[in-house]
Amino acid sequence: MVALPSTFEFDSYQRQIDVLNRLVKISLVMNSTFTLEPLLQFIIESAAEITCAQSASILLVDDNLHALRFAAAKDPDPDRLAGIVVPVEDSIAGAILIEDRAIITDDVSRDPRHYREVDRRTSFHTHSLLGVPLRIKNKRIGVLEVLNKYQGRFNDDDVQHITILASQAAVAIENAQLVAALREAYDDLARLDQLKSNFISIASHELKTPLGVILGYATFLKEDSQGESGEHAQMVLESAQHLRNLIEGMTNLTYVDLDTSEFSVTMTPVGDILDFALADCRRLAEAKRQMVAVEGPAVSVEVMVDPQKAAMALTNVLNNAVKFTPAEGTIAVCVTAHERKSEVWIRVSDNGVGIADDQLGRVFDQFYQVEDPMTRQHDGLGLGLAIARSLLERQNGRIWAESAGLGHGTTFTLALPLAASESPG
Repeated sequence: MVALPSTFEFDSYQRQIDVLNRLVKISLVMNSTFTLEPLLQFIIESAAEITCAQSASILLVDDNLHALRFAAAKDPDPDRLAGIVVPVEDSIAGAILIEDRAIITDDVSRDPRHYREVDRRTSFHTHSLLGVPLRIKNKRIGVLEVLNKYQGRFNDDDVQHITILASQAAVAIENAQLVAALREAYDDLARLDQLKSNFISIASHELKTPLGVILGYATFLKEDSQGESGEHAQMVLESAQHLRNLIEGMTNLTYVDLDTSEFSVTMTPVGDILDFALADCRRLAEAKRQMVAVEGPAVSVEVMVDPQKAAMALTNVLNNAVKFTPAEGTIAVCVTAHERKSEVWIRVSDNGVGIADDQLGRVFDQFYQVEDPMTRQHDGLGLGLAIARSLLERQNGRIWAESAGLGHGTTFTLALPLAASESPG
């Protein structure tokens, strides 16, 4: 004859099932919580609940002090606890951490390791205590304690349940700390980026005034000087103009971070964008005896862009082509409407130095130079293409580069959104 479980045993089994179900739910919540303070509060409330304890607390290792510091607590004033540091030596929490095992103390008044400073400062009276280590693999990060069981004493079931909770909590705490570190790093990067922008803005503004004076006097000297003095004046003038171009490039860096609200998108003929960009490009091309050829009947087609910023993007691409194309080279500009894609493509092709296949994507990065910075033959900050991509993407455009390799020239394609009246349907 099989003996049926007693009512007490049945209640005990039911309690085990309820606690295990609760632990599953706790695990789901912890795995979806990545903010540290709410996570710690949830853990201690759950620990007190599943062990039927009056209070609970989490102490985390402070590596600098080689001690334990309260990170969260239930019932006692958490603000007063936050400043309390518990020594690893001669404390129950320290013993749990060092011995890496659960410890039950039924009467803390008889345990000399009990750190009474906590009770004194919080006006909380601790009777009994159960603590387990918080560990991740072989790393112990702290201690989880539950205090003052409401009925009876802490037992093996409590140890098992709180140990399961502690193993889940340790992983969740580390994940939350990693997320917090990532957020802090992101905030630091944002602050550094703002400092960089402020520095560039101030430096470029402060440099413009003395540079204007240098350019003015250099122009006067060049006009009034002859022979060797004239050549020296010309060198000063060319260097000052080069410095001015660098300062303008630094100033234009602000266009990389423009918000879409700063764009005035209108229906604009592609021809207007070309005329504006080519007016600036042809002057530079003529100085290198380069030929700039434009072809394509789509110049009259309208696109939906901010005309000024789209023209600036195209100007940067054209100037880049002039820079990397040798003297007497050729630059071809072809405009094609792709109605199925609802885009107009402006392709700028040159027969210059070309780009290696593994560099095609990186040429749009800020300050990136294809040439070695110590041996490069072409000047510039490496911002023109980065600015062009930023300006185009913020008005639903695209840009990409194609090249057959070094020495075979490069083609940059700017895709601009076709105006609604031009697109099918």
